[in-house]
Amino acid sequence: MNTKGNNNEQKKIIQNTLDSITKHHGAPMYVFFILAFLYIAVSIIIRVTSGSHETISIGSSQIPIAAFAGVLSSLSNICLILLTLFFGKMGFYTALITIVIQFPVIISVIIMHHNLNNLPGVFGNLLTLVTIIIIYFNNKELDAYQVRVRDQAVTDRLTGLPNRFACSELIEELTKNDERFAVVSIDINGFKSINSSMGFEAGNEVLIEIASRWKAIADTGISGTLDFITRTSGDEFVLIIRNYHSDEDIINTIRQYEAALKNRLTIDNCDFYITASFGYSEYPVDAGRGDSVFAYADAALHEVKRANSGDHILRFTPDLLKIERTIEIEGKIREALEKDTIFFNLQPQFDMDHKLRGFEALARMKDENGETINPGEFIPVAEKVGLIDKVDSAVFRKATSFFGELLEKSGADLTLSINASVRHLMKNSFIDEVRELLESSGISPDKLEIEITESIMIDSADKALKCISELQKMGVKLAIDDFGTGYSSLSYLNSFPANMLKIDKSFIDKMNSTDSSRQYVAAIISIGHIMGFDVISEGVEEDAQLTTLRTIGCDYIQGFLWGRPLSQQEAEELVMRFAGK
Repeated sequence: MNTKGNNNEQKKIIQNTLDSITKHHGAPMYVFFILAFLYIAVSIIIRVTSGSHETISIGSSQIPIAAFAGVLSSLSNICLILLTLFFGKMGFYTALITIVIQFPVIISVIIMHHNLNNLPGVFGNLLTLVTIIIIYFNNKELDAYQVRVRDQAVTDRLTGLPNRFACSELIEELTKNDERFAVVSIDINGFKSINSSMGFEAGNEVLIEIASRWKAIADTGISGTLDFITRTSGDEFVLIIRNYHSDEDIINTIRQYEAALKNRLTIDNCDFYITASFGYSEYPVDAGRGDSVFAYADAALHEVKRANSGDHILRFTPDLLKIERTIEIEGKIREALEKDTIFFNLQPQFDMDHKLRGFEALARMKDENGETINPGEFIPVAEKVGLIDKVDSAVFRKATSFFGELLEKSGADLTLSINASVRHLMKNSFIDEVRELLESSGISPDKLEIEITESIMIDSADKALKCISELQKMGVKLAIDDFGTGYSSLSYLNSFPANMLKIDKSFIDKMNSTDSSRQYVAAIISIGHIMGFDVISEGVEEDAQLTTLRTIGCDYIQGFLWGRPLSQQEAEELVMRFAGK
């Protein structure tokens, strides 16, 4: 069993984090070194130009022996400074012994030969001695400072545990070595209530106590695995588990950390009973990258907290990504509704002679980066979480306002179609909402067409028919959207006071693939005409589809063949062009 896991890993990370820190601590050392170097250089010149009459031959030159010895001594001093500077404690002791040995030699030469030319050598050695001592102690201070800074860089100040940076560094190293490990995202349940009721100081004391208990498990290795526990932010912790053999080992280790919270915590004479939620993911089984294994563990944690079941431990599965994305999209929808940034595009509708009939208003939404979120993604989420009526209302309000101004400016005879969800249509305030929008926008009721789906007949047929009847009395047109894809009943269809039947794109896509598919679309058109509806086909993108629809008697088309969804400015330009303005 490998004990002291957290401490050993943290020390290793500290060693690898930074190579050099802060130049200002070393500045006095380098200034002193430069001064010493200049002095020694000057002493070399002095010794060469002045010395005894005794000389030594080097090539064709005669150099005084004393001057030559001084030059060697000065060069030696430079080497000793460099030795201390770059080789730490061993270099310092080597340089110190060398200088101490030189002093008696130089002094004896001065006394025996009364040669004062060697005095610069004494001062040079003294200066070198002081320099290497300063370098040595400055290096010790700098090393200690570097360790403190490195330690702070990877340590959470409140709890003393490794922080998010240390966690990321370890995961990067483990993935680089392709080592198997599990990441456990941990969140303290109900921690916000502790902060709000007892204050942040009490909350900090709780975190410190939790960290102390978990650190004891990691350091002693009693879990049977090699653990690395970190605090990443607030009440969030991350546990990295290694040296396990099965998923059961991971669960058992997590249970150890969960059990450590069962004993009560007493802070300021108040007892706390703490629980935590754990979501985990394994590398490389669940994810092939370090950042992915982090994200997947978070996804599992979010789901276990959302589910709020008896067990607070959950492993990541691919299905959680869909749940996580749904939660993310829901958050974006709520934010867009709060900031009123839901907008709309207008897709043109044409008759079979390419005459503009009007537009369908389509809900659109962008994320924080300005990228449009696919409506096929956010509309189902809005329906699922009960926000679709609010999205509808935003589109109704903005689209009718724009369309009223467009009709007044162009004088065109056009229709605005807007989808109304079942939830929106079933609201008691829906009729009043439509009436107010017609009044504020100045749109004639017969220029507004509300699209509803067949499924409304399943949810509440009587209430739906009553609402539809009220709309009809107001003069508002009605269209049955996506006909044939859901609940279809000729009896209900016959009682529907609708004006338009819309054929879903899925039927148009395969219409020309088989004769039966073509006949199916033709039958829908025939039924619509028999019941007095006009028929419009959605998603027309090919000339062959247009030709077929003309042949079987379709009245209108909508699709990329003749018009993609347009911005307000583009829609206005299109209307003005068709109106000849």
